[in-house]
Amino acid sequence: MDFTLRQLEVFLTIAKTGNLTRAAQQLQMSQSAASGALKDLESQYDVLLFDRIGKRLHLNEQGNQLRPRAESLMAQAYELEQSLLHAEAVSQLHIGATLTIANFLAVQMVSQYLEKYDGAPVSLEIYNTEQVVERVLNYELDLGMIEGDAHHPQLKVIPWRDDELNLFCSPSHPLAAKGTLDDQDLLDAKWILREQGSGTRQTFDRAMYGLLPKMNITLELRGTEAIRQAVKQNIGVGCLSRLSLDEEFARGDLVKLDAPDRNLSRKLYLIMHSQKHISESLNNWLDLCDCSTQ
Repeated sequence: MDFTLRQLEVFLTIAKTGNLTRAAQQLQMSQSAASGALKDLESQYDVLLFDRIGKRLHLNEQGNQLRPRAESLMAQAYELEQSLLHAEAVSQLHIGATLTIANFLAVQMVSQYLEKYDGAPVSLEIYNTEQVVERVLNYELDLGMIEGDAHHPQLKVIPWRDDELNLFCSPSHPLAAKGTLDDQDLLDAKWILREQGSGTRQTFDRAMYGLLPKMNITLELRGTEAIRQAVKQNIGVGCLSRLSLDEEFARGDLVKLDAPDRNLSRKLYLIMHSQKHISESLNNWLDLCDCSTQ
């Protein structure tokens, strides 16, 4: 065997960053050493793994074929190292979640994970659905927890739990007294919505099929709290997951609106790279989600 784990580590880090300098910085090695490791790997097997475009390195077809196997091998090598050190396999776990899932589900799960696996390193990063998918595909996240649909041949998508969106307004809004909305009400309303690329917006757009081009979308905001506050100020009508609205409905700060002709139900999903190595730490997290692979 001519290649080394260090060469694979350099290859994978360049694949993630797309840049030799940043890869060397992440690995705390000189740029020349990182360049030499990649050059040795390619020359040993007479292959090119990247297309060089200016200062950026893009994986070519051979690089893309090698990457998932290299990722799996490095993950297994880490677990082997932990075993040799007589330590439990507690590899760093990188979880990505969309905003609603992070705020109302994932933070509590992190607490449960740390309570059950004391000292296990875990990070939770928050993005919209498109960004979570992108980072899972780039092996920057071990697992994603998303609100929107994801379709990619390299993704493993696991239906996780049911959710629904609620339409809502302030108690002083004219629609508050009506409660049930027809299509004309939906067209007349001023809307405050999540940004394009979020799972919430994806579900809303699908539910409003046939009306969407004519709807008055006044504001697009990235945060659920910002949307709630804007609706409380009577700027317009909002649409968010019921998970983020139950307390406001109970206090009477916001009023739930019904649109019986529009389907606002959805699934929440767990996503992984289809060739992702399932480490013990990742399987522990899946266990917490009641989705163990074992």
